[in-house]
Amino acid sequence: MLKLAEKYAMRPPAELPLLFQRILQNTIRDFYRRQKVRSLWTMPVSLLFGGGDGNEDHDPLETLEVENDSKFSEPPAEQFERSQVLGFIEKALEKLPARQRQAFLLRYWEGMDVAEAAKIMDCSEGSVKTHCSRAAHALAVMLKKQGIEP
Repeated sequence: MLKLAEKYAMRPPAELPLLFQRILQNTIRDFYRRQKVRSLWTMPVSLLFGGGDGNEDHDPLETLEVENDSKFSEPPAEQFERSQVLGFIEKALEKLPARQRQAFLLRYWEGMDVAEAAKIMDCSEGSVKTHCSRAAHALAVMLKKQGIEP
């Protein structure tokens, strides 16, 4: 309702119900999308610590099965541990060099493929792969220092 009031107050009253419905749908979609991404990154962080078969093109996100989106079936202790791990990951991401962080977030957080990320970063696909690989290894080292092991 706040988004509607802030951004569309000048619109004719006849348009407001449709605008509100669209804002609500998009907000719900964004919530579940973020929840799905976050749930993907609490378990597969171990895959970043050397998971895979040595293939440079290995993308851990492509091999994951998504669990039930509901967090209510999870015990509180696991929810707390999951939130702590996410906090550590976010802090570790802030410490990465800008290009590595950008490549990592575009590829894994935003779910873009290598070509899309390369276009946004204005570099080659190989450069995106290199930055992602270095970011994953740097994150693994930082998270291991925090006691987060695969």
